[in-house]
Amino acid sequence: MAMNEQETAAEIEKMSFEEALSELETIVRQLEAGKVKLDEAVDFYAKGTLLRRHCEEKLAAARSRIDKIAASPEGKAVGLTSVTME
Repeated sequence: MAMNEQETAAEIEKMSFEEALSELETIVRQLEAGKVKLDEAVDFYAKGTLLRRHCEEKLAAARSRIDKIAASPEGKAVGLTSVTME
């Protein structure tokens, strides 16, 4: 990979959950195929770790937003507390 870790992290930070997950799945497939050189595999692993962390953060933010929704005993949403996503 040509990018350094800071550039890669900045690129990943801009990704949606779906984009990051798709990229992570591509990396996993390439690593599982075992047809990449060692240095490239290490770079893929590092990027995959950043992508996994990004996905986990996006999921945690979504979970937090969902937890803010108040539901009535019948299960109907009765309110939503506004939460800004970073």
